[in-house]
Amino acid sequence: MTRVLHALPDLAEAVMAAPPAGRRRVVALAGAPASGKSTLAETLCAALKEREHSAQVVPMDGFHLHNPILMERGLLARKGAPETFDAMGFLHLSGRLGQEREVAFPLFDRARDIAIAGAGIVDEDCQTVIVEGNYLLFDAPVWRDLRPLWDLAVLIDVSIETLRARLVERWLAHGLSQAEATARAEGNDLANAERVNGALLAADLRWTGNA
Repeated sequence: MTRVLHALPDLAEAVMAAPPAGRRRVVALAGAPASGKSTLAETLCAALKEREHSAQVVPMDGFHLHNPILMERGLLARKGAPETFDAMGFLHLSGRLGQEREVAFPLFDRARDIAIAGAGIVDEDCQTVIVEGNYLLFDAPVWRDLRPLWDLAVLIDVSIETLRARLVERWLAHGLSQAEATARAEGNDLANAERVNGALLAADLRWTGNA
């Protein structure tokens, strides 16, 4: 049975107790859009550093395909779905994270809606990499090959109702009307969440707390 955690100190201890397969530990934080992945990743990273443990966050969002490519493929409205990412590129990077002394990785600039290559560095002193993303436990071609790379896999468990409310608020904050925000949340983000929930690989831990 998957262990359920809701307190940050317990999560930090579980991370530090997980044996790394390579030169550093690679921890996956998997969750739907608006589940709190980014916040939890940064908070967990800070908690590890308070324990004098070197850590770095690597977001999956740096592997978004460029908008012109999505437009050519008719996928711009589905941005954030599995097929709108460079899954093979992300798989390749993930395999390097635990093994190589230094690894450069891309970051996503939300203000400009573009990925920037080489914008982040995992240096040789890093002991734990925290990878966060929607599809880290997705049982689908290419994505499922990520699972053996995680020394510890954590699923962020948030109800669909909570996700819906958070997503609508997110799009309202971007200037959309109530109707537009609801349509955006339900037509893309929640569809992606339900798609993943229907094909989840096993996690080592479930997180039900707040970061």
